Amino acid sequence: MVNEIILDKTAIKLDQYKEDIDNGLITVSIVFQVTSEDYHDIATLLYKGTFDINVPDRNLTFKGTIKQYYTSITNLYEKGQVGEYSLILQEIKRPERGQK
Repeated sequence: MVNEIILDKTAIKLDQYKEDIDNGLITVSIVFQVTSEDYHDIATLLYKGTFDINVPDRNLTFKGTIKQYYTSITNLYEKGQVGEYSLILQEIKRPERGQK
C-alpha cells in the first residue's frame, strides 16, 4: 500500500493511490485530505502544476504534471474544515538525445 507521495519536497499522506502506464508514461491517481490549516501551502504548491514526484513506497521518481485535479466543495477558508483533493499526475515525456 502506498501511504505517501512527495511533490517537490512536500510530503503528502494519501488515502488512495493508483498507478498506471498511459502511452508509455507513468500516471498516478491520488486522493488525500487537506485541512484548513494546510490549505494555503497545498494550494500554492499545486498551482505550480509541474513537480518532481517521488513515491517512496514504490521506489519511483519522475517529473510530472497535473493532468486532472478536483476538490470537494468544503470551504477551507473556515477554521477546522477538511477537504478531499483528487489529482491525476502524469509523467512528462523527456526529450530524446539530440532534441530540445
